[in-house]
Amino acid sequence: MMTMTNPRRIYVDFLRTDNSGRVLLVKNGTLQDLKRNGIELQEGLALSVYSDDADDEGKRDDLVADGVVRYDPATVRWVLEIDWNAIKHESELGEDNAAG
Repeated sequence: MMTMTNPRRIYVDFLRTDNSGRVLLVKNGTLQDLKRNGIELQEGLALSVYSDDADDEGKRDDLVADGVVRYDPATVRWVLEIDWNAIKHESELGEDNAAG
């Protein structure tokens, strides 16, 4: 079954954040997507991400956002700054993006 998710988007868990509200880039799915897409994290890198979700009928409709990668030296980990008000469901992006 083909999903709507753009293959260039990287999986994240929007519920895994640091004290500053930045998404942690530590989940296995995130690390696997980065490797599969040949992406090496670096300060200031723009990254499109998704987290799995569904609509009211249970049909897949991932949450998507764009952000900027930051390295947090205090916690020695990579994080993603996103605009929490700009998160959308993939179905809200329009037909061009849904077609893949």
